[in-house]
Amino acid sequence: MRAVDIPARTYRHDMSAAAYFDNGSTTAVANEVIEEMLPFFTAVYGNPASIHSMGDAAAKAISVARKRTASAMGCRPSEIIFTSGGTESDNLAVMGAVIRSGKKKVITSAVEHSAVLEACGRLREMGYDITVIPVDGEGYVDTDGISNAADGDTALVSVMAANNVIGTIQPIAELAKIAHENGALFHTDAVQAFTKTDIDVKRDGIDMMSVSGHKIHGPKGTGALYVRSGVELTPMILGGGQEHGLRSSTENVPGIAGIGKAAELVMLTMDDDVKRMAKMRDKIINEILSIKGSYLNGPVRNRLCSNAHFGFSGVKGNDIVLALSKMGVYASAASACSAGSTEPSHVMTAIGRSAQEALSSLRISLSRYTTEDEVNILLDALPKALRSVRK
Repeated sequence: MRAVDIPARTYRHDMSAAAYFDNGSTTAVANEVIEEMLPFFTAVYGNPASIHSMGDAAAKAISVARKRTASAMGCRPSEIIFTSGGTESDNLAVMGAVIRSGKKKVITSAVEHSAVLEACGRLREMGYDITVIPVDGEGYVDTDGISNAADGDTALVSVMAANNVIGTIQPIAELAKIAHENGALFHTDAVQAFTKTDIDVKRDGIDMMSVSGHKIHGPKGTGALYVRSGVELTPMILGGGQEHGLRSSTENVPGIAGIGKAAELVMLTMDDDVKRMAKMRDKIINEILSIKGSYLNGPVRNRLCSNAHFGFSGVKGNDIVLALSKMGVYASAASACSAGSTEPSHVMTAIGRSAQEALSSLRISLSRYTTEDEVNILLDALPKALRSVRK
């Protein structure tokens, strides 16, 4: 076979002068997480199903990660299912629970992640009754609407803990109670909320909760689903029966070790990190709202500590993002699942924004590593970017 010359390419990017505000899309992997993962690429690379010592070491790494993730969620290790990310966790929770239940009704909200809404769409095609509850102008779900829609044939209520676009924190404990009063299960997509809000699956009455590794300074392609003991799911991926028979496929040992370490690491300083992010978020909101033609999307209070979402009259969000990028400031005009789309966000239209307003949006999202210097860079760059775009 003739050798193929592959030209050398570099994917390095100089971030030394950058200000990164796209943490709602993905976060930097923590150094401690990288160190935790490396041995499972290079030294302990055995299959965790193998009975030799290298396989046993890999299996033990998964066990440690399961304990760490469970501790962060407030549950037992046996209630954690590792997945490829938030999307798969949402799909498994929604479709797996409903198909297994024997009931025909699902209730969700108009501002859910597409992983939930499209799973519900697939269930509708299969003959299930899907009720989508509207939200108010700040993105809060109509709890009375959920209560009125729920009945004895309701299999599942699924409402996200915090919105990925506008940062609205939902009253999930109240919603879980409504679901249980009607004999239904309650699932929450906590991809954005996990480690940034006070969530305890037992205290809050959550039956299933989805999280994602790359939103908490872990690796991409990793996620977890909490499934309360006693809740039965129909698996979506069939094969070798890994993850308690609910998620077949040879386990991603480095990734699982990474998400476990990330969950443990972030929880150590969560309270201080949340306070610091909220303070920077408020500074950003106050400063940006002083810019002519700007307005806030989402709530003023009870907002995710890491989220600030704005609209700017007369400009397109994608144009602002590109102008900021030239200045070394990285933000987004939409959630990562719809970035680059020319269609308005379903979340924005659900809260009553016009298509034009929805396409004039900018999402600023912080992380535990965001600094005051980065905030100042953003606040200096944004007015310049707007002037450039408006020209």
